[in-house]
Amino acid sequence: MDTTPVPDTTTDTPANELHTAHGYISDKDRYLARLKRIEGQARGIARMVDEEQYCIDILTQISALTSALRNVGLGLLDDHMRHCVADAAQLGGEAADAKFKEAADAIARLVRS
Repeated sequence: MDTTPVPDTTTDTPANELHTAHGYISDKDRYLARLKRIEGQARGIARMVDEEQYCIDILTQISALTSALRNVGLGLLDDHMRHCVADAAQLGGEAADAKFKEAADAIARLVRS
């Protein structure tokens, strides 16, 4: 029998406070390294503009940067779905509804970008 304590969802605890750790924690170093590379790409694009490089070359780098950010976002979304949303779904009720809405809204933002 599982004796893991289950959070009390009858209180006014917001859905985002039901976890002690986020799903991406196990990959935190990988995400940080990727974001540092993205930061470097952004600085490189600024330098290209400053140096008045060819427009198409700058646009190519912007496309690569956009793709890199989208991939980080998709990875975080996947982690969120596998951990936060899955945990809330097991609890059910308002916590699950809130997590599903939160995930749907995040997906809509990613699709629009």
